[in-house]
Amino acid sequence: MKKLLNDKTFKNNMITYGSIIIAYAVIQLLMALGLVSSLFQGLLVPLCVYAILAVSLNLVVGILGELSLGHAGFMCVGAFSGAFFSKCLAATSMPTALRFTIAILIGAAVAGLFGFLIGIPVLRLKGDYLAIVTLAFGEIIKNIINCLYIGFDESGFHFSMENTLALNLSDTGTVVIKGAQGITGTPTDSNFTVGVILLMLTLFIVLNLINSRDGRAIMAIRDNTIAAESIGINITKYKLMAFTISAALAGVAGVLYGHNLSSLTATPKNFGYNMSIMILVFVVLGGIGHIRGSIIAAIILTLLPEMLRGLQDYRMLIYAVVLIVMMLFNWAPACIAWREKLAAKYKLKFPTKKSAVKEAE
Repeated sequence: MKKLLNDKTFKNNMITYGSIIIAYAVIQLLMALGLVSSLFQGLLVPLCVYAILAVSLNLVVGILGELSLGHAGFMCVGAFSGAFFSKCLAATSMPTALRFTIAILIGAAVAGLFGFLIGIPVLRLKGDYLAIVTLAFGEIIKNIINCLYIGFDESGFHFSMENTLALNLSDTGTVVIKGAQGITGTPTDSNFTVGVILLMLTLFIVLNLINSRDGRAIMAIRDNTIAAESIGINITKYKLMAFTISAALAGVAGVLYGHNLSSLTATPKNFGYNMSIMILVFVVLGGIGHIRGSIIAAIILTLLPEMLRGLQDYRMLIYAVVLIVMMLFNWAPACIAWREKLAAKYKLKFPTKKSAVKEAE
């Protein structure tokens, strides 16, 4: 029985990996034939970014069972730390691939460190209180970066919370972070291929964690904290593990996002409350605890507003209707009963929270 479950898990994982590889190959073929518009090409890297964010947040919301609204804050930390490194070394002879790889590692490490430090006090809270505190963290990070000025010259790095003049740089000095103007001139090292590789790496980490002993401990905490603690599971350890890994992966998405723009600013549009809510929407509509569903929801909801742009005033109305329909399809009791009846008749399988949990276990 155990071998059968492992085989089922392996098949589900292979379907997820294979779907991404096939989609990547098809898009590359269409691009080679000149059948992909410039607008769609510009959305390829953001699609990978949002998919990584959705998968990483699902680790906390779906697998750990905690509501976090500070994911955009971890993305912001990763984006600025990675972009800061790349900007400082942009004029050196370091190979682009090596510089970008180190930037990704730095973004993941810094975001993971913030996740660990924030998680120590925050994960003692539950429900709405946890959501409010994580939301506050995201807003604090964004506002601090908007007030931060950092530059460097031959004497080292200079910091200020006032303006660029307060840095007291020499004539050969360079200002890297310019307060509300953010970082300008960031090397645009991101591309679709790198985004797909990072998405595959994120899936590999999350899926293997879910199907490991640690993953089963995390899901036990989600299902019943008291029962998990009574059998010797270290609640704090596994909560921090899930929260830190999720934050680190959000930092990776931030680095990918930051290196796709020539100018990186900590605006509410990029890293504010709405970004955190949008990532949560991807997770909820794709199915809480269902990793593949998060990716599909992120892709659909990112492409839909652009595909409807020609409808002008009606496109956001249609977008809202699609959100409502997807929500009803996934969670309404009548729709769930209809899907189960349809699945039994035609031997189909629709993802639900219950089925996703069973697959992970």
